Amino acid sequence: MMDFVKLLNFLPQTVSIQYFITTKLRGIRDFIELDLVDFAQNYPGIVVYIKPRRHRSPCFSAEYLNGEKHYLNCHNFSRNDIHKWINLLRTQSGNQLIRYRKLWHTDNPSIQGPWSPFVNRRPELNLAEFPNEELSRPFYMPKTATDRLREIFEEQQRNVESLDNKRAE
Repeated sequence: MMDFVKLLNFLPQTVSIQYFITTKLRGIRDFIELDLVDFAQNYPGIVVYIKPRRHRSPCFSAEYLNGEKHYLNCHNFSRNDIHKWINLLRTQSGNQLIRYRKLWHTDNPSIQGPWSPFVNRRPELNLAEFPNEELSRPFYMPKTATDRLREIFEEQQRNVESLDNKRAE
């Protein structure tokens, strides 16, 4: 089952693109004459249909593996515009286009910009070499009992050395 899912990740989702054309408009005519054969050769997994029709504006119809169809009216599009829209239709997943809306609104938006996790970081992290033992520990970690005992022992050793130095004088 997992191998089948991995295989689907590399399948193009576009199955076919249909061109409903009229011969009067220059952009669609130039695209068909100059670019359509190259497109069909570069993407053999996409079936290309050309259907002439009279007295209507040209449009594209893209079918996807999930059964979804997207229509695009291309009246007065230039050759470059058609090329861009065809690449967009080719690379889309076929899922229904959804407009995402935020659920809140404010009359006074922040001028500080959006928050990111890197906003309040310490500046020494910019120059640190990773992996770094000191920075690998949790930031607010209390000292362990062993660390505290070591500090007490080192302090006692310093006191003993200073007393020995005073006696030697």
